[in-house]
Amino acid sequence: MRPAAYIALGLTGLVLAGCATPYKANTHLPAGYEAPQTPAADSLVSPAQLETWWTQFGDPQLDSLIAEALKSSPDARSAAARLREAQATAGSALIAFLPQGNGAGSTKETHTTQTSGNKITIPGFSNNGQSDTSSANLNVSWELDLFGRIFAVAKAAQGDTAAARFNYEGTRWSLAANVADVYFQTQGLAIQLADARETVRIQTELQRIVDTKLARGLASQADTDRVAGDLSQARSQAAGLEAELQAARRTLLVLIGRGSDLTSAIDVHTALPAMPPIPVTVPGELLARRPDVREAHARIASQVGRLTYSELAFFPTFTLTPGIGLSRNSQTGFLSATRFWSIGAAVSQPVLSIPRLLTDLKAQNARTEQAFIAYEKAVQSAYGDADNALVRLDADGRRIALLTDGEARARRAAQAGQTRYAAGLDDLQTSLGAEQSWRAVRTQLTSAQVQGLRRAVQTYKALGGGWPASSLKTDKEAH
Repeated sequence: MRPAAYIALGLTGLVLAGCATPYKANTHLPAGYEAPQTPAADSLVSPAQLETWWTQFGDPQLDSLIAEALKSSPDARSAAARLREAQATAGSALIAFLPQGNGAGSTKETHTTQTSGNKITIPGFSNNGQSDTSSANLNVSWELDLFGRIFAVAKAAQGDTAAARFNYEGTRWSLAANVADVYFQTQGLAIQLADARETVRIQTELQRIVDTKLARGLASQADTDRVAGDLSQARSQAAGLEAELQAARRTLLVLIGRGSDLTSAIDVHTALPAMPPIPVTVPGELLARRPDVREAHARIASQVGRLTYSELAFFPTFTLTPGIGLSRNSQTGFLSATRFWSIGAAVSQPVLSIPRLLTDLKAQNARTEQAFIAYEKAVQSAYGDADNALVRLDADGRRIALLTDGEARARRAAQAGQTRYAAGLDDLQTSLGAEQSWRAVRTQLTSAQVQGLRRAVQTYKALGGGWPASSLKTDKEAH
């Protein structure tokens, strides 16, 4: 090896030693959540049930809607197309290290007639007649990978493919949660609309009573105006709920891929399910379950592979250029055929391009560092999402318990008022007032129940439920 080559390799080693930066992601998580987790032993949810958490609500219609969304939703189909694109791109990156080349061929036919001068009749030298010339050759270029560039490219390609897979699963993970969230919101709106219509009925009856009293001189105009205002407010609330229910149904149809269907195609139940049990998990399981965390982990593998490739760009590149060919020349009375082969080799050592390669390496170092930081952020965000969801879900449970007791008491009071009215002990206005109070508490309970169900959906999602983590390989490619 010549002294210049030793100098080039020595400079390469110094460059790599100066630019290599060790990264290590901080994925420390507490041993447990601050949120209380004390479910009964018989209410624990298994990992398999966590993958299809929506079945824990016991609502066949919800199960059907989520299955349809995962199959037909534009979001799910678009994510699947992105995954196929990433898989194809990864394959093309590796094909670049295989022998490359194209075959070429040509043929030519010439007709010649000499019109003056001396005619040469020697075979092979005649100016007259027909001549055919054809040739075919194959030239190949093959880069010899002596330093492991293909392994660096393969690592980056595998990381990109894994990231695309987790992005695909993450899209489905979010889609299932969105469908369930809008579904429970739609149910809550339907229940509230039914209560709002009952409130309109009560206010209409109260309006009739106060108008009768006013006609008999037993009430003032102010009382009539106040009841009329309450009736207008009740009607306005019912109209608003009708519009919200219509919009929620349309949103649900869009989510499942049937956005052009009539909203009546969604049959809304007016009975909310009970809140299902939430699985007891440890924070560390988020690293294996949540697709967004695993996607960030796969991005590290991709960037580390690219960083290795940038480092290897300082080493020489060896290329073989073999070739084979055949030519044939036919003329009147003469035939000539030739076969040939060739082989060549080339070596390229970066010298004047080293400053550019140094800049590229520094930029790739920064991108790799960003990937590690993004992974740390994904881990911390996952823990925050899970802990916050559990805290809020616990508060929702306590709120629902209080309102359930209050609603039961208000319902008993309304029933007692109806009994007293039927017995002639109370007037209709007093009975309707008790029923109105019960309807108000019932509306608050419905809102709390819907919020609790939606919070349960958020909790399942935050804990990494809704995708088949057990069916995927571990993240060995990210190390």
